[in-house]
Amino acid sequence: MGLIMAARLCEAGYALQVWNRTIEKAAVLAEQGASVHEQASTAVATADIVIGMLENGAVVEDVLFGQDVAAAMKPGALFIDMASIKPREARDHAARLGALGIAHLDAPVSGGTGGATHGSLVIMVGGKAAEFDRALPLFRVFGRATHVGSHGAGQLTKLANQMIVGITIGAVAEALLFATKGGADMAKVKEAITGGFADSRILQVHGQRMVDRDFITHARLAIQLKDMRNALATAQEIGFEAPITALFEQLYADGAEHGLGDLDHSGLFVELASRNGMN
Repeated sequence: MGLIMAARLCEAGYALQVWNRTIEKAAVLAEQGASVHEQASTAVATADIVIGMLENGAVVEDVLFGQDVAAAMKPGALFIDMASIKPREARDHAARLGALGIAHLDAPVSGGTGGATHGSLVIMVGGKAAEFDRALPLFRVFGRATHVGSHGAGQLTKLANQMIVGITIGAVAEALLFATKGGADMAKVKEAITGGFADSRILQVHGQRMVDRDFITHARLAIQLKDMRNALATAQEIGFEAPITALFEQLYADGAEHGLGDLDHSGLFVELASRNGMN
């Protein structure tokens, strides 16, 4: 995701300083005019806006405060965290950056690598409205951004998104397998319910992957599991009962335990198929 998004910024004419934990992954951007750095702290030293696209909250914490990125950023700079992390982590980072005179937005995305490639990502942004306006030209390079509230609200919205995505993938997988087990043609079942109340983008995109048994990774099952766990942790913090999310967290956890973590998250189909002797 980060590589594709950085390439779009280069194409849009932005002067880009880039860093990745594995420098070889960032080196390809040099051909597009980006300056590649061996240290994250040197990459951010002169930047007005810094974008992070990292795996989880612990990594964001380490890069910002363990690898001295926050200390290296100049006062008045803006840090845009586009990782999917816990809302409380986003609020904590915003407060600590604010004490250093650095602005913060949490801006996780939905749309996967396809959305990143086509500039059609959905971006859910938490933070101050003035900083959102400041970042809007950049967001437009990536897709459609919506300011949803104060710090942490972007992450809360992303978790809601991932709850819907994860649960719906499971519903589509179970329904298609159910119909197939009973003797129907899976592809024809998907075709038959297209356009009805059960239709959805998940049915069309992930359902087709299930029909084709094509689970090449677009968004990893392990990352979906991480998001479901973050949703449950946040639900506990705010005193909210989420039994449906809890059920699907266990199903994704079982899939990961059975070696499916690096499949696309639609690979939950494989876990449900295995339970029904339909491998």
